[in-house]
Amino acid sequence: MKNRFISLCFSLLVALSLTAQNFPRSDKRGNLIPDYSYCGYKASNEQIPWVDVKAFVPHIQGDATSYIQAAIDYVSSLPMDASGFRGAVQLDRGQFQIDGGLQISASGVVLRGSGSGEDGTELLGAGQDRTTLIRIGGRLDRMWTPKQAASKAVKVGDMFICVPNANKYQVDQTIMISRWATKEWIDQMDMNDFGGESSYIGWKVGDEKRPSDVEIHWERQILAISGDTLFLDAPLTCAMTTEEAFVQVQTWPGRIAQSAVENMRLTSTYDTENPKDENHRWMAIVLDNGEDLWVRRVQFRHFAGSAVFVTDHVRRVTVEDCQSFAPVSEIGGSRRYTFHTMGGQCLFQRLYAEQGFHDFGTGRLAAGPNAFVQCQADWSHHMSGAIDAWATGLLFDGFNGEGVLLSFGNRGQDNMGAGWTAANSMMWNCSAAMLANPTPPTANNWAYGAWGQMQGRFESADSFVKPQSLFYAQLAARNAATKDEVRKLMPVDTQSASNPPIDKAQRFVAAARRPAMKLVDWIDSLQVKEPLALVAQSKENTQWMKHYSAKPTAKKYSLMTLNEGVLTKDNAILSGRSQGVVWWNGSLKARYLANSSRPHITRWAPGLTGTGFTDDLNEMTDMMKATDHLITNHHYGLWYDRRRDDHERIRRMDGYVWAPFYEQPFARSGQGIAYDGLSKYDLTKWNVWYWNRLKQYADLADEKGLVLYHQHFFQHNIIEAGAHWADSPWRSANNINDMGFPEPVPYAVDKRVYMSEHFYDVSHEGRRAMYRNYIRKSLETFADNGSVIHFISEEYTGPAHFVAFWLDVIAEWEAETGKDAKVALSCTKDVQDAILADENRAKTVDIIDIKYWNPTMTGFNAPPGGVHLAPRQYGRLRSANFNVKAEVKARSMSERMYEVVSDYRQRFPEKAVLLSVGGDTWAALMGGASL
Repeated sequence: MKNRFISLCFSLLVALSLTAQNFPRSDKRGNLIPDYSYCGYKASNEQIPWVDVKAFVPHIQGDATSYIQAAIDYVSSLPMDASGFRGAVQLDRGQFQIDGGLQISASGVVLRGSGSGEDGTELLGAGQDRTTLIRIGGRLDRMWTPKQAASKAVKVGDMFICVPNANKYQVDQTIMISRWATKEWIDQMDMNDFGGESSYIGWKVGDEKRPSDVEIHWERQILAISGDTLFLDAPLTCAMTTEEAFVQVQTWPGRIAQSAVENMRLTSTYDTENPKDENHRWMAIVLDNGEDLWVRRVQFRHFAGSAVFVTDHVRRVTVEDCQSFAPVSEIGGSRRYTFHTMGGQCLFQRLYAEQGFHDFGTGRLAAGPNAFVQCQADWSHHMSGAIDAWATGLLFDGFNGEGVLLSFGNRGQDNMGAGWTAANSMMWNCSAAMLANPTPPTANNWAYGAWGQMQGRFESADSFVKPQSLFYAQLAARNAATKDEVRKLMPVDTQSASNPPIDKAQRFVAAARRPAMKLVDWIDSLQVKEPLALVAQSKENTQWMKHYSAKPTAKKYSLMTLNEGVLTKDNAILSGRSQGVVWWNGSLKARYLANSSRPHITRWAPGLTGTGFTDDLNEMTDMMKATDHLITNHHYGLWYDRRRDDHERIRRMDGYVWAPFYEQPFARSGQGIAYDGLSKYDLTKWNVWYWNRLKQYADLADEKGLVLYHQHFFQHNIIEAGAHWADSPWRSANNINDMGFPEPVPYAVDKRVYMSEHFYDVSHEGRRAMYRNYIRKSLETFADNGSVIHFISEEYTGPAHFVAFWLDVIAEWEAETGKDAKVALSCTKDVQDAILADENRAKTVDIIDIKYWNPTMTGFNAPPGGVHLAPRQYGRLRSANFNVKAEVKARSMSERMYEVVSDYRQRFPEKAVLLSVGGDTWAALMGGASL
């Protein structure tokens, strides 16, 4: 430990003596260029090891998900050896069909194929769902001690931090060092807002309850303690004052280490008739809640999202010698982020990507160092570099981008207020169509050796600098055993060819007779020269097959039933609280997530799992049980893209949509351009992920005694603010179908939408057909679930004829299928009573929901239906008097609630009654209400 500590202290100074001309040791404030070489598996102090095979998986036909997962689980159950490994799962040659997803959730487990070429191993992600093909990660159960402020300022490149009471810390402890953003610093950065009404996406300070939007966290191990100084295992990549720097001891029992995927091809199926299809796999490999992980020698094809996605819960990762080809998706935000990290100390080296969006990049607040060494992007649709806010200590070393922008710039509003994206970052011997390297306030960025159009600060422009790789020069200065890794870099000839002697000119001529080697070819050649040793099937490594069962036992649960007008399960009345889903707003920023995020079924944040991202539905339903929540009231999102949260009605100029996404029921067509910049919807084709998520929740609800209110429509789209209609899939401008809605939209006073008359008019044949098809899809999805109640629409104040149409479609489906859906009548009182008076249609209604009217002591507050006002618009017009006189015997509102519920129960004893408008729930229960 002592020798290692001394080596770390002096490595940066040695490295600086090896690098380019005019290379600064430090700035006037003492900030160093960071030592970027502390990235990668084991911080590049050790090479990636060979792990012995403990399970061999022979090839099989059909879905191999559970087959391979059984082998992974078997190896995961083995004890770890002295090096921290349990063993490798070796896959046979051939194509393995994966209908689900594979997960490595234990330390020391390697999933290895038999090569990434045509004659190797291919995992084919089949089906139309978005399930991540391979996830490596443990549990997010980390804990910290209270924060302690640093006692001295921190400079860029420091490998130590000073704290009071340093004797309370211990060598080998893991600490988290945080940089809090102060108002003064945000003011200096000029990131409060981006003009107009954009302050809501500007950078915000934190407090004791809420983190800042730009709070950075580094994980470091304590190597030594001297006085008040904690010496660290890697440099810090951002300067901090004592008001900004804080230290906590971190423990993380559920985090895994030393697991990997290597030596295979990962492919997603897709709809070959739609070049922008998204009903298929998005993420090939996601790394989460882990450290010292690796992915190597993997080829990726046709994924919509990422080849390798590293979350901010990961550090010390190596991704090397991988290639990504032919992604299939829309061209827009959160798609084709091919090799992407939000974590720290990640090394991406010798990687090739084509047709991506952000092929190589860092996400929000990626705590450096992070390094991209000898990576190439061809035919990219957007930029590589720092993609989101304030990634620090980022190195692009030997990057080559054909027609690509490589940027460390200020992105302003992009990505929901990314602003300044990179600090204390380096471009070294990079080539691109455009290189942007501006200097942010309060920090530095550097560029040495650059080819292309340039914007910002560059040294040795249009020249190569030595050494070829800064990363490996810095690594060699502190670790001599790097020769094997350096020779894996593709050679770059930097000698002068302007005025060569005759013999050298002849050599140049001979070399020009064949195409130059590309990185993609170099990666292939490495695998031929140095193949990973393969292990054939043997008796010892097929023990796992004894634990494999091809047919899991089907589970059956009792279902919620309607008996004599009461909803019950297991003969017990169901009770509990209700929760709705977020209608339209959201953010991936920590401040929002800490305070405003709520569970959701169909919110999509590619690569990210948890509340505010893509919810883990099993965890979500467990939490509902723990907090006495019974019901989730779900409808499709008001709009898909977070850019529309600004409530503007304008057409977006591109498809750079912002996550998280509130998904819609329909698939994109791949044709035309909708108002959000992505392709138009096809209302005859389904967003498979959306419906699968609803089905998964319904299955869990059956199992755990929960309920789903499935709202078929969402009236908020067609009334009030014009933005509500702007991106709606139903809008004619946004789909390829015949809906017959007027375009351009006739907004009232150029800002309000009144599309309800058109929307509820089912005399238009095309519109009627689309609605009917959609309603039937809603019924078919939950045909075998007992926990689902169907509603016509959230906020429904529309006319009776649309309710009649809706009920007729349901009745038709029930007659055809023999199934019995649970149908709730939830609308204004006049429409509700008219439907209940219609004997034929009343038969289809199982539940009466009192929500859009309420009893009063003189009768009812009952706004009429079909007059094109939303519930809250009615609420603002109370002076118009929607009171309906009625005979009232009750002496209090509690008695009045009882009276109303009891009246409906007595008149319609076979139907359940819900009191969703609020009031005395005990009185409602005594009156016979359900749920």
